[in-house]
Amino acid sequence: MFAVRSWYVPVVTRVRTTNPYVVDGALAVLVLFAASLQWLFPDEGDDPLSLVGWLLGAATAVPLLWRRRFPYACALAVSAATTAMAYHHAPPPDMLYGGLVVLYTMAARGLPWQRRSMLAGWLLGAVLTMQHKEHSEPFEYAFHVTGMICAYGLGVLARVQRAYTAAVEDRARRLERERAAETARAIAQERSRIARDMHDILAHAVSLMVVQAEAGPVVVRSDPDRAEAAFDAIAASGRDAMTQLRRILGVLKEEERRGGAVRLPQPDLAGLPGLVGQVAESTGLRVELSVRGQAARPLPPDTEVAAYRAVQEALTNTVKHAYASCAQVELDWAEDGLTLTVTDDGRGPAHTAGGHGLIGLRERAAACGGGAEAGPGPEGGFRVVVRLPASADREAALG
Repeated sequence: MFAVRSWYVPVVTRVRTTNPYVVDGALAVLVLFAASLQWLFPDEGDDPLSLVGWLLGAATAVPLLWRRRFPYACALAVSAATTAMAYHHAPPPDMLYGGLVVLYTMAARGLPWQRRSMLAGWLLGAVLTMQHKEHSEPFEYAFHVTGMICAYGLGVLARVQRAYTAAVEDRARRLERERAAETARAIAQERSRIARDMHDILAHAVSLMVVQAEAGPVVVRSDPDRAEAAFDAIAASGRDAMTQLRRILGVLKEEERRGGAVRLPQPDLAGLPGLVGQVAESTGLRVELSVRGQAARPLPPDTEVAAYRAVQEALTNTVKHAYASCAQVELDWAEDGLTLTVTDDGRGPAHTAGGHGLIGLRERAAACGGGAEAGPGPEGGFRVVVRLPASADREAALG
C-alpha cells in the first residue's frame, strides 16, 4: 500500500498543478480514440466507420476541452452529440465515454439542479436508446447504468474532497491570522508595559534630580554640605534609574535570556517605605506612610508591581506639579483587595494636560482587574485612589 501511495501521490499532484487545458485536451483525444475503436475495428454486423459517424464521435469529445470552465454547457453539448450519434448508427456506441466524463464533471462541479437533471437525463436516455434501437440484453442495461452511477459517484467524492480540502485550508488560514493577531496583541501589551515602566522610572528619577539640581546652586555657597548632599542625591537617583532601566531592557535581550543573566526582582509593596523615604530625603517633601484595615497579605506579583508604580507615579506628579509641602500614602487592606490613596496639600491637579502618567496608572490597575481615580481632594490638593483586587476577585473582574 505504501509503495502504491509513493508513486500515486506525486502523479496526482503533478496532474493537479498542470495547465487544465493540457489535461482536458489529452482527455478529449483519449475519449475520441476510444469512441472510434468500434468502427476502426468493427465486429461482425457492426457498421463501418463513416465521416458523419466520426464527426459525431468527435462532437462527444471536443467539448471536453471546456468541461471545467463551462461544465453545464459542455455536458449539454456532449449529451446532444451522443444522442445524435446513437440514432445515426446501428447499433449505438458500445461505451458512452464522453457521457461518463461529463457525469463525473457535473457531479464534481455542477450546481445541485444541474447534477440531478444531467444524471436523470443520461440514465433515462441510455435505457430508452438500448430498448428502442438495439434491444439489448438485460446485463447490458446493468453495465451502462452501473458505469454512469460509478462515474457520478466518483465526481461526488471529488467534490466532497475538494470542499474538505478548501475547509481545511480556510481553517489553517484563519488559525494563522488568529495566531498573528494574538502575537501582535501580546507584543503591543508587552510594549505598553515596558513603556509604562520606563515612564515611571524616568519620570520619578528625573523629577528628583530636577528638584535637587534646582536646590544645589542656591545653597552651594551658604551651605556647602547641603549642596554636596543634593548632588549626591542626584547621582544616586541617576544610578537607581539606570539600574531599573537595565533590568527592564534586559527582557529584550535574547543573549541575557540564554545566558541566564541575573536580574533584580521587580519592585513590590515591601519597597514602599524605601520609596517614600527616598522621595522625602531627595525633595524635602514630607511624606507619611500609613497602613490600616486587615493584616497585609501577599498579592500576585504583577499586582504588587502595579501598586508600587501607582504610588511612585502619584508622588512623582506631586513633586513635579503640585508644589506641595506634605503628601500622605495610605494602604487600606480589605478582604477583597487593597486600596491605595495618595493625597497631597498642593495647589490643584497634579498633572499636565499632555501627560501620560495617570493614563498609564489607570491601565496598570485595569490590567490587574482593578481601577484608579484621580482628582481634587476633599480638603484641597490632589488625590489618587487605586483599587487592586485579590487573586479571586481579580480573576472574576478579568473574566
